Amino acid sequence: MKRFLFLLIFITSGTMLQAQSRIVRISTNLGDMTFRLYDDTPKHRDAFIQLAREGYYDQTLFYRVLPKFLIQGGSRSSRNAPPGKRIGYGDPDKTVDDEILPNHCHKKGALCAPRQPDEVNPFKQSDISQFFIIKGQVFTSGQLDTLEMAVNRPIRNKIMAEHMTPEVREKLKQLKEKKRVDEFREMADRIKKAIDAEYNLNPNVLKFSDEQRQAYTTTGGYPDLDGKYTIFGECIDGMEVIDKIAALKTDANDRPLMDVKITVTIVK
Repeated sequence: MKRFLFLLIFITSGTMLQAQSRIVRISTNLGDMTFRLYDDTPKHRDAFIQLAREGYYDQTLFYRVLPKFLIQGGSRSSRNAPPGKRIGYGDPDKTVDDEILPNHCHKKGALCAPRQPDEVNPFKQSDISQFFIIKGQVFTSGQLDTLEMAVNRPIRNKIMAEHMTPEVREKLKQLKEKKRVDEFREMADRIKKAIDAEYNLNPNVLKFSDEQRQAYTTTGGYPDLDGKYTIFGECIDGMEVIDKIAALKTDANDRPLMDVKITVTIVK
């Protein structure tokens, strides 16, 4: 019995160790940032770990900085790049299938993978040869409501136009003029239910979760990117370093005038 219990504890402990999140440190001349990589984005997690282990990102730069948006780095073209040179080209050999998940949002400190536009990359494959970190800004609840409305109103209007055709409108008008109240209500309710059902099933409808609202109204972020890019980790220490890098003066290509060099270390 004791032997069985020991074996059970050993197996359980081994499973727990395998399930632990990977931790990495991105060090710069402005300080260190520590990130937890998500286990539910294993392709990105493992690809990032592999490249970090190879030293792929070391001595590259944070070459693109947008103060209220993001800081981006890791591109091999940024290594030893002279001032003023346009850099940031990706590596077509370092693509990963998308792992865009609704439970991850572009809150401040989110570690994300860039990608080519939909026109040339319809499957939204990520370019893991570089990465970006969200800086963003803090939103009010009202601003989030406005964002939802801006996205959702055109969607609902389009669905309504498909159901409320001129023929349907004319039919409802006739029923109303003839005071056939029951038939009018029955038809109107049927159309409304059809519109609501199609709208609720539309994957493009934007609805911020409670967790997203909490993040965007406290630490901040960039919600416009949600559902468009893979987020594979988050900053758990060193958030102030993101602020320092995001505050740097930049040139016409959004490259910091002061080089911010990167070293990536696997903590565990």
